[in-house]
Amino acid sequence: MKKEINFVLNGNSVSIEVEPNEKLLDVLRDKVGVKSPKYGCGRGECGSCTVLLNGKSIRSCITLAIEVDGQEITTLEGLQKDGITPLQKSFIEHNAFQCGFCAPGMTMTATELLNKDPHPDEEEIREAIAGNLCRCTGYDTIVKAILDVAEKK
Repeated sequence: MKKEINFVLNGNSVSIEVEPNEKLLDVLRDKVGVKSPKYGCGRGECGSCTVLLNGKSIRSCITLAIEVDGQEITTLEGLQKDGITPLQKSFIEHNAFQCGFCAPGMTMTATELLNKDPHPDEEEIREAIAGNLCRCTGYDTIVKAILDVAEKK
């Protein structure tokens, strides 16, 4: 039996009917048209589907859509409303990603970290992004890009 949920997505109110077992990732991608969260593992282990729920990173592939009723969700599209962010610029400058599949989730996780702690050290960055898997890099360029943003704040 479908249930209507209401939430704020990237600053815009959304009202949508969902099945009780529908995952947030599927609702975002298939019903709302937000494509930055990616389906990776489907078990919440790779971080490709990471979004911010009330400012905290969550795995949208293991979050039921009904759980976000009345809450605020931010995706990469929401971060870019005013153009590319300093974090994204730094990722580009440091050539942090190769294929880019992990980039949205990594960006959301790093955004949460920098919002909580504008000046994290390398160890804190590595710990924060540990749940986001990247098959293309050794993480060094990603960490350097985040450090660069933290040093400029």
